[in-house]
Amino acid sequence: MTAILANPATLDTADLNLLITAMSANLKKAVIATDDKIKLVLVSLFSGGHLLLEDVPGVGKTLLARSLARSVQSAFKRIQFTPDLLPGDITGSSIYNQKTGEFSFMPGPIFGNIVLADEINRATPRTQSALLEAMGEGNVSIEGHTYRLPRPFFVIATQNPIESYGTFPLPEAQLDRFLIALSIGYPNFEAEMTILEREEHHDPINDLLPVLNPQQVVALQEAARRVNVARPLKEYLLKIVTATREHPEIALGASPRSAVAFQRAAQALALVQGRNFVKPDDIKELAAPVLAHRLMIRSRNRQSAADLVRGITQKIPVPIGQI
Repeated sequence: MTAILANPATLDTADLNLLITAMSANLKKAVIATDDKIKLVLVSLFSGGHLLLEDVPGVGKTLLARSLARSVQSAFKRIQFTPDLLPGDITGSSIYNQKTGEFSFMPGPIFGNIVLADEINRATPRTQSALLEAMGEGNVSIEGHTYRLPRPFFVIATQNPIESYGTFPLPEAQLDRFLIALSIGYPNFEAEMTILEREEHHDPINDLLPVLNPQQVVALQEAARRVNVARPLKEYLLKIVTATREHPEIALGASPRSAVAFQRAAQALALVQGRNFVKPDDIKELAAPVLAHRLMIRSRNRQSAADLVRGITQKIPVPIGQI
């Protein structure tokens, strides 16, 4: 497959859908994941958000990040989070140059397009917080200077939901920075057989060719912002968000930032599915992936949070005929 060189800013919705379909097909050449999981990854990327993968080791999280970086011809950086990792190891620091007698800034691995924050919950809260400004504003502030991160800037963070020894749970303020949280999960028998066949003689990621370049990804992100969200759908979305704050089993509901992220995700999903307008089904489909990880529930059960959100969406009337 050769790179698609069209400019998304000049294409109509149908042509944009061809680009996204090609992107999805390219990822599937190396990554074994269900269509809905691949779709959520693309929604995270094209909405300008970030992705949290909560999964056991060995299911393809790193492969997914590397494949995505190859598919969009972007700089890939990996940060292995450990308890001794310091903020400067992520953001970079000033180094004294003996020849010039001056300090010069050496960018850290956060200065990439696709950044894999591997086992993010193994670093201390101080180090975890080094990502907050970068993820929220696309900037890094060091020693009084602000440095702009490249575009696109997409963080894929991973954590093992099973193992808790030597980990530092992500605070709610940082979880709120991730647009979507999902689990790839174990493949079924046939899918795992496909993995064995692909890996028998070579690494399938070596066969991936770029489908988009970084400028085209940014153009698609801007196209997603132009997707229309009718007023009744905004109200529908807000009713879901508000219900999380009033639910008796939820100690901390979704924030206004969650509502903004929810809307942006719905816009990106509409774009991924070839539309320039959001439908009620987009909101229903994204409610749990976007909101569940942001909630603090009384039982502290993440899966139950997703179930609670799905229960909320089932109770709130869909605005049919008002759009």
